[in-house]
This record gives sequence, C-alpha cells and structure tokens, in this order.
Amino acid sequence: MADMGSLLPNGKGVWVPIDHGVSDYPVKGLTNLDEIISKLSDADAIVAHKGVVSKYSDRYSNFVAHLSASTRHGGKENSLKVLVGTVQEAISRGAKGVSVQVNMGSYGEGEMLETLGMISSETHSENTPLLGMIYPRGENLSVMNEDDTEAAAHAARLGFELGCDVIKTKWTGSIDSFRKVTSAVPIPVLIAGGPSGNSDEEILTMVHQAMQAGAAGVCMGRQIFANKAPEKIIKALRMIIHENEDVDTAMKISGL
Repeated sequence: MADMGSLLPNGKGVWVPIDHGVSDYPVKGLTNLDEIISKLSDADAIVAHKGVVSKYSDRYSNFVAHLSASTRHGGKENSLKVLVGTVQEAISRGAKGVSVQVNMGSYGEGEMLETLGMISSETHSENTPLLGMIYPRGENLSVMNEDDTEAAAHAARLGFELGCDVIKTKWTGSIDSFRKVTSAVPIPVLIAGGPSGNSDEEILTMVHQAMQAGAAGVCMGRQIFANKAPEKIIKALRMIIHENEDVDTAMKISGL
C-alpha cells in the first residue's frame, strides 16, 4: 500500500473535494477558485481535477487529482464516470495522489470497475496513494436484506479489494451500522458529506459519530466549500478528527 504521508497524518484526515465544477456549474462556493482554495488551506487534502491541480499546486501542496468525470448533460450516461487522466500525468501536474469514482449499481458499472482496476495497477507501480470514491446508489443496486449499511460496506470492500489505499463512501446513519463499514476493510474510510442543507451542528455530530465508528475522517465537499465560513468548519472538523474533541467544544473554539 502507498504511504499516505501528510495526506492522512496519523491515519486521519480532513479532505475537501472541489471537483464538482466538471459535473455541474455554477456551483455555490466554487465560482471563485482563488478565494476558496485560500480558505481551504488547513485541509489535509483537496481533491480536484487536473487543471485545478496544475494552476494551484504552487499555492497548495496536498492535491489529490480526480481522474473520473461526467456531466449533468450526459443523459442515462451521466452516472458513468470516464477516465480523464493518468497517474503519471497527475504527479507531473503536482498531485500527491489520485482518485477514481465508481457508482455501484449504475449504468456503466463494469467500465468504472475496469478503470479502477487499471488505475490501481498504475498507482501500485508509482507508489502513489489512490482514493476510491465508491457510491452505492445506482438504479440496479441490489442490497441484501440483512445489510443495514445499504451496501456501503460492500462499497468499501470493493475499493479495498481492487487496490485502493483509502475509501470514500456514504455515512450509514448510525454508529453501529457504520462500524460494519469500517470493519469490512483494513484501510482508512472517509465519509462523504451528502447534499448541502444540514446545519453545522448536524454535520459535526455526524462526523463525531463516524469517528466513534472507526472512520478515518471526511472527504466532504459542499458541506465545507459552500459553508458560510469554510475556515471555521474546517477548524471544527480538525478538532473532532485530529484532536478527539466533542462537538460543542469544536463549535465553540472554531467560532461556529
């Protein structure tokens, strides 16, 4: 497995994906990249597409280049993430790692799995960290009756077995159910933030519960970059994830 180094200090991390401008635009919080990247400077990693990495790698050192893409205009293929770069290219542009997305149960799942397998071979050769964004949410998703993780544990296991070094998947709603996700794999699991709209306290409570269930941190986009105070929410997240603080303390000290 690749050394995660500063991307996951002590095995934990606050990661912020800002790749949304490829699939949708305009996106609240991402219209001014200069501004938002400055506000995200305390994140352990920023996940972005290669053009952003090239432009801003002199200002921020811990980019993870996202190699998967689709747009809202793709019709039935909008869930099919195609490959838009290589590992060597990402490294040459300034990335310290790469990420690939698989939408389990969606149209084109087989092609996305093939891409993940190919990229994991490249990251293995280059000793480069690989994030697997594995989402169980497609129209063909077939969740087992006894699976209260709603296939999130399967998503994590899929990513691990195909060579990922760290997994991003959905929060399952409870400590007990998410513990089944983290215990399914011997690699770090980061939780996604889901759609925007939750309060700061709700977001931080979810993260605190995820950490109790064995999560390694967050890979959370809109809940951070579209927040009214991205720097403050990152500070609070860092306190919960890296310092094991409770929600009330994190909110008070961060100024939320």
